[in-house]
Amino acid sequence: MTIIDTRTHQQPSRRTRRQARTRHYVMCTPSHFAVEYAINPWMDPTVPVDSARATAQWDVLRHAFLALGHRVDVIAPVPGQPDMVFAANGGITIGGRSYGAKFRHPQRESEAAAFADFLRGQGFDVTEPTHVNEGEGDFLVLSSVILAGTGFRTSLEAHIEAAETLDRPVVSLQLVDPRFYHLDTALAVLDDGGGDAPADIAYYPGAFSAHSRRTLRDLFPDAIEVSEMDALVLGLNAVSDGLNVVLPTAATELAATLKTRGYEPVPVELGELLKSGGSVKCCTMELHV
Repeated sequence: MTIIDTRTHQQPSRRTRRQARTRHYVMCTPSHFAVEYAINPWMDPTVPVDSARATAQWDVLRHAFLALGHRVDVIAPVPGQPDMVFAANGGITIGGRSYGAKFRHPQRESEAAAFADFLRGQGFDVTEPTHVNEGEGDFLVLSSVILAGTGFRTSLEAHIEAAETLDRPVVSLQLVDPRFYHLDTALAVLDDGGGDAPADIAYYPGAFSAHSRRTLRDLFPDAIEVSEMDALVLGLNAVSDGLNVVLPTAATELAATLKTRGYEPVPVELGELLKSGGSVKCCTMELHV
């Protein structure tokens, strides 16, 4: 078990001056996006998907990142992999090291090799995982620690393997509500603590075990605790650069709270992708410095 000194995660002032830092993202076009199977409670193959609308919404998200000054690389989709648009699940990269994905469900197995090949092509040292994990779906990166989810898609053994591969301590968090099957559906990193401001997060307490709720409150005593209403529109499936928080349009309560903390909400509509249980963060892998 990794012990984290909570003094490194000091309570942020509500008057903290937020600063954006340029980020490097990877996305995958939703050319083959569809809901052809059900591997989470959001997916219903009987509900039609408008593929043209999904692509248009995805492109709005990509342009939102570009307008904020971030770099966005696009990986080519693999035919027969309708969930590959959710690029966050393809691995986790810090510095020059990548820890690859090993998907829980066979329907997504082929995505892992495609993302690993892409990352190698970008010059990263990719470690093939031994244990089941779904990349940044369950690994969220702060400057000094990785928050890691388990309970549905990623094994505890993968937490240990990721810590060894990436040489960064990991805090394990237990997810207990199947609607929030990945950590990135229940918790958003608002500030990774890599700048002048301390690390800051928002999360939905009901998604976590009692022990994990205590852990989060100890580490982040001033975190935003989000309502079930905003959690159920995947409001926490957000991407932040330390100032600008790109999040689903429907998460209005969270957006208002973010403004009181000095953040700038950037709402986007991803309703078609929500039919598969994904939103902003699911579509976005970050290559961390």
